[in-house]
Amino acid sequence: MSAQSSTSSAKARILEKHDDDVVIVSAIRTAITKARKGGFKDTQPELLLSHVLRAVYTQSGLDPALIEDISVGNVLPAGGGAGAARMAALHAGIPYTASLNTVNRQCSSGLTSVNQIANQIRAREIDIGIGAGVESMTMGYGPASVPAEYSEEVLSNQLAADCLIPMGFTSENVANDYNVSRADQDAFAAASFQKAAAAAKAGKFRGEILPIKAKVVDPKTEQTVEVLIDADDGIREGVTAESLAKLKPAFSKTGSTHAGNASQVSDGAAAVLLARRSTAKRLGLPILGKFVSAATVGVPPRIMGVGPAYAIPRVLEKTGLTTSDVDFYEINEAFASQALYSVRALNLPAEKVNPHGGAIALGHPLGCTGSRQIATGLNIAKQYGARVFVTSMCIGSGMGMAAVFVSEQ
Repeated sequence: MSAQSSTSSAKARILEKHDDDVVIVSAIRTAITKARKGGFKDTQPELLLSHVLRAVYTQSGLDPALIEDISVGNVLPAGGGAGAARMAALHAGIPYTASLNTVNRQCSSGLTSVNQIANQIRAREIDIGIGAGVESMTMGYGPASVPAEYSEEVLSNQLAADCLIPMGFTSENVANDYNVSRADQDAFAAASFQKAAAAAKAGKFRGEILPIKAKVVDPKTEQTVEVLIDADDGIREGVTAESLAKLKPAFSKTGSTHAGNASQVSDGAAAVLLARRSTAKRLGLPILGKFVSAATVGVPPRIMGVGPAYAIPRVLEKTGLTTSDVDFYEINEAFASQALYSVRALNLPAEKVNPHGGAIALGHPLGCTGSRQIATGLNIAKQYGARVFVTSMCIGSGMGMAAVFVSEQ
């Protein structure tokens, strides 16, 4: 069998429909807003989470009493996180009979939550569940989230100590180690803004965003007003590589990472409702697509951003696919340096990567992004008639995660 025929058969195999498939019934996200400045700056994360949890089952017409388990990705949780997430589920109208946990795999927490629920369905522990993600970087991000000290004995291990390297410096390490120039990073970042601005102007995000009425405090008048938040507020029109070239490096005077070619600090939430195909068919639920497989991998902490370059090949190997079998990729843009390196390392066509822009333009609410990318991916697949897509991200402390999905819309 030739490589081409083998490739074709692998793709054909994952496009098949079986009763034991883990399918996606609904996927929704909030708009992504700027931390401390945007539309959700005064909205608690549990309320954001409640909105998407309620929407993800009501939009599909599912009786919430049939939801068996919920997993929520959250990186910066107040009070440990699980209690607030449980409160959100109950407030969203999901009965107390549905159990819940929170999970923290840093930037891939939202995808880890979906993977967990999918595996529980596969193992026949449950039939229906929700994988979600939420982050208020307004409320949780900053010095308060960092422990006062770490064990000196643990820090005597160099790899362990490298886990404390600030993300921006790991971006500089990737740029230096792999010769990713400032000009190329700025061009990549500008393209992200341009794609996102064009998609927003054409209304292409509407299918994935849940409009939410949020209370916002005016910093000047201190008056509270209710505002409809239905669009990402970090997207900027008119960004070019030339305009980004004027920005000063943020982490090193001789560095290449700056505010314009790194992901934005953001607030947002997303949820994905999953079920066994036979259960979805029996209940007459819509089927948007299916979860195929996921993979995680560790990489050196000092270059944590290279994670997608290793996680994507691993999940493709598990599914028998090649990079050319994938119609498009949603790769989280933590920094232009690492995203561009990963794209180059895998030799991915630029037109197949983040068709509507990525976290540089949209923002990166840490625990939310992994779930958000699924809602975005399904929305893109529907609009362009694509079938197979991959989501991936790098992970703080040196990891990568990737997953394969099939659209059936």
